[in-house]
Order: sequence, then C-alpha cells, then structure tokens
Amino acid sequence: MQELRDRVAKVGVLRGEAVLEGKLAPKGTQGGLSAVISPGKRAMTVRVNDVVGVAGFALPGNYVDVVVNAQQDKGKGEQGPQISKTVLEHVLVLAVAQEAGRDDTKPKVVSAVTLELSIEDSERLDLARSVGTLSLVLRNQVDKDKVQTAGITKSQLFGEKDIVPVSTAAPA
Repeated sequence: MQELRDRVAKVGVLRGEAVLEGKLAPKGTQGGLSAVISPGKRAMTVRVNDVVGVAGFALPGNYVDVVVNAQQDKGKGEQGPQISKTVLEHVLVLAVAQEAGRDDTKPKVVSAVTLELSIEDSERLDLARSVGTLSLVLRNQVDKDKVQTAGITKSQLFGEKDIVPVSTAAPA
C-alpha cells in the first residue's frame, strides 16, 4: 500500500481489482489529463459538433481518423477544387468536452474532443483546422492499418470527367 501512496491511476480501477504498474501514471505525476498522455505525445483539442464528433460516439479510449474538407490551392493565388482528405489516422481520443474517463460507453454530445498526437501530427491538425472543416471518423479499436488515399473532389464524387484544356497555339 505504501508504494501506491501519491500515485495517480491512468485508467478506472474497480473495487477488488489488482492495481498494476501499467494502470498508474509515472511517479511524481500530479494527475489530470497530462498524466495519461503517452511519452513523446501531445494533447490537442479541436472543436466538433454532434455530427462531426461522430454523433457523440467518439469517447475517451476510442480511435478516430481526422478528415479535412478544404479548398485546394492551384498556385499563383488561384483556388483549386474543393477536396476531402484524410489527414490523420488511428488517433486516440483522450477526452471529450472536459471528461477524460474511459468507463462510460454511452454517447455524449460534446463541443470539443481532445486527441493524443505526435508533435508532427499536432502541426498537421493545426493547419488542417485553419484551412478547412474537420470531421472525425470512428475506427474499430483493433484496426491499426494505415490507408493512403488521394482524397476526393466534388467532380470525382459526382462522376464528372476531368476537363482537359485544349491548346490554342497554332501548329508549327
């Protein structure tokens, strides 16, 4: 019991359940959300509504993918087509609203979701939320496969053929 003094649990512990080292935050941790962030990771909160927050089913302990819907840049200040693209995959949900408990399985309508990210993914998410609209896609907890996609534009979604520009230069 003395070894447990001043230690903080990272996960819920039931009465009578064994308290193992893996369920505890590192020694000296004060508790709170920072105690459950994995070493080398960061916590970042993004605003969501009940729809993009997977209708309240993105709960702490679940994994999500992050999709951004934005206008592409063509270059030279011109706007390209609108695109939806998965920018992050298999991201751990640390907290919803201000609740970090992983015991509840009931959906919660929330306004913010806190995700566990690498520093590079934090930068990617920050840029994505500044250029477009974010959506969360709930994942199966055991599905860790990464899938690279090119994203999809509106013309591809509706099956329109790409318009190929015709050269107006006279043949030489």
